[in-house]
Order: sequence, then structure tokens, then C-alpha cells
Amino acid sequence: MIRKFTNQIGRERYSALRIGFFSLLVLLAFSCKKDSTVDNPLSSVIQFVYSSDAHFGVTRATFQGGININSSVVNAKMVEKINSLPSLIIPADNGVNAGKLVGGIDYFINTGDFSNREESSSSIQSASISWGQFTTTYLNGLTLKNSNNVKTPVLLATGNHDVSNAIGYYKTMLPLTDNGSLVGSYNYMFPSSQKTTTTYDYATNKIHYSKDISGVHLLFVNMWPDETERTWMATDLSGVSTSTPVILFAHDQPNVETKHFTNPNGTGTINSTDKFENLIPEVFKDGTKTINDPSTLEQRSFVAFLKAHTNIKAYFHGNDNENKYYDYKGPDSDVTLKTFQVDSPMKGNISGTDETKLSFQLISIDTKAKTMTVRECLWNSVPSNPLTPIVWGATTTISM
Repeated sequence: MIRKFTNQIGRERYSALRIGFFSLLVLLAFSCKKDSTVDNPLSSVIQFVYSSDAHFGVTRATFQGGININSSVVNAKMVEKINSLPSLIIPADNGVNAGKLVGGIDYFINTGDFSNREESSSSIQSASISWGQFTTTYLNGLTLKNSNNVKTPVLLATGNHDVSNAIGYYKTMLPLTDNGSLVGSYNYMFPSSQKTTTTYDYATNKIHYSKDISGVHLLFVNMWPDETERTWMATDLSGVSTSTPVILFAHDQPNVETKHFTNPNGTGTINSTDKFENLIPEVFKDGTKTINDPSTLEQRSFVAFLKAHTNIKAYFHGNDNENKYYDYKGPDSDVTLKTFQVDSPMKGNISGTDETKLSFQLISIDTKAKTMTVRECLWNSVPSNPLTPIVWGATTTISM
């Protein structure tokens, strides 16, 4: 009996050892498989490439030794340089990923003006033609991939020229309206809710949405965070933890241009007397209700929203066409919002006359440390030698 009992214990111990050893082999095999398929030492870092204001339909006065160079040529050259970005080493600037390979890009972001306003006096091409060129150059031409070797998704927002082409302008356009770039960008962002040029309605089909990525919440707003957008934003943010950093992307700068609001005079039409463009749904309320009045009341309402949502940490925009990092203080200097303005390849305030200043931005976010570094990427520093690699320009790092 004792020998039988002892043998039984031995068999049980042997069986347990076999099971344990087998489990260990399975665990090791799984671990090896996981490491071999997901090689991402920078798992806490997410990265975006940001540009805006491609303005297909116009020409640059000078570019890489030529004159009157078409927007399709200039933008294609910029996309070539964007595609080369992942193979570059980030400078040792103490920012996120400093001294490391750029590597994977999680999103490519563009905040509008895919088309230029099709004013007949300037013989600008239609918005539909411009959208076709943007599709070819950017949506089909970008070869960026993320850290998992998957094609980098593209995120789009609406620009003022795109909207004016769709709803009309106080100067004569040819055609009078063409919503091609709005319809194209809307359908690209919302493939399950496709519109045609006849069924698309700017009043109801806004390009606004949010994205969560590795603990960071991205908000893309239509033109500017006016009262209608803030209603949508408040609903969106109600489901976001107050400890989650939020980044806003819009076409217009925080100090928004008055002329972009809806006309408060008469029946509110777009006309050559008032010169309001009706791009932003909110009706303008300030002063004498002319485009010469500052947008003080409108900005105060936005500042109140920022104070109520203190996890909004940064604001990115185009429209003003210059690489610039600054603090938006509001009309009463009672708020501080880190703001990042990006250059235009066609209409840069500085790069328009000095092509060596042409740039886009690389955004790197350490989601664990909650820090963000924005770096200017000068992509045409030696116009006589287009093969010159990207040069790193202005850099800033903020806490989120």
C-alpha cells in the first residue's frame, strides 16, 4: 500500500512537471512570436505629420530654379520629402524622441484649402479639378507607414477656400459654385455616409470628428470652434476623461478673422457690400457688425469653453500660412493655449518669397510622460539641389 501510494505521488509529480514544462514552452513560444511581430521600442510615442493650405490651382512665382510653377508640381515635391522623413534621425534637441530615427508616422494631417478659391478674374481652376490633384498627390502619393508597417491614415479638415467654392463668394467665380473639394474630403473622412455634389449640404454635412490614440484625444473642428462647433465638442468631450489631453485641429487661427463669420446684416447674404463670407455658421455679433470689427465677443465665448475644458492643451491651424509657435491669450489675456501654426507650400507669408523656408511639421507625443514636441521640417533648404535632405528648423516642447 505504501509503495503504491508513493508511486502515485511520483506519477502526479511527474505529470505536474510535464504540464508545467509544457506551459512554459507555450509561454516562451508566444512571447517570442509577439516580439518578432511587434518590434516597437517607442510604443509610448505617437507621431503625426501636419501640413495645410495646399492651394491647388495657383502657381508659385519661383521654385527650384523655375518661374510660375504650378501647385501640382510644388506639392508633389513636398510629398516626396514627406515620404523621406521616416529614414531621418531626429536632432539631439531634448525633445520627444531626440536623437532617434523618426520611424513610423501614425497619421498625416491636413487642415484644408485643398483647392484655391476659383475667382474668374484670376482664372483659377475649379474645386473639383483641384480635389482630383490633391487626391493624386497626397492620398495616392504618400507612402508613409506606421510602426506596424501599415499605411499611414490621412485626416482632413475644411478650409475657407473649399467652403467659398461650395457656397459662393462676393466676387465672381467660375463656376459660380463647385463643392467638389468639400464633397471629396467629406466622403474620404466618412466613407459610410457618401454624398454626391447634389446631395451634399454644407449646413448639415460638417467635417468634424474626433480620434483617440494612445490616451490622447484629437478633435477636428469645422473651420473654427464657433458656438455650433462648441455644442458638438461639448457632447464629444463629455465622454472623455478630464485627465486625457485634448488637441484641437482647425483651419482658422484662434484669433479668428471676422470676415469668415455669417453676415449679421439684412438677410445675411454673401454680398460685395458687407463682404462677410458666411463660412462659420455663427452670426457675427461685435461692434458695428462690419468685417473691420475685431471678433472679441466670439473669442470670449471660445475662451470660456477653454476654461471649462482645461484638458485642451494645444491648438493646430493653417490659414495664416507661416510656421509659428505661440501662446493664444484671448482678447482679455486671461487664458494660455499652446498654438501651432503651419506653413503653406503655395502661399507662405515668409516661404512665399523665400522658398528655403518652405516647411511642414512633425508632431511627436510621449503618451507616458505627456510631453509633445513639434518640429519644423524645412524641405527645400537648397532650391538648386532638390535632393538635399530635410533640415530641422524651429522646435518646441510642451507639457500636456
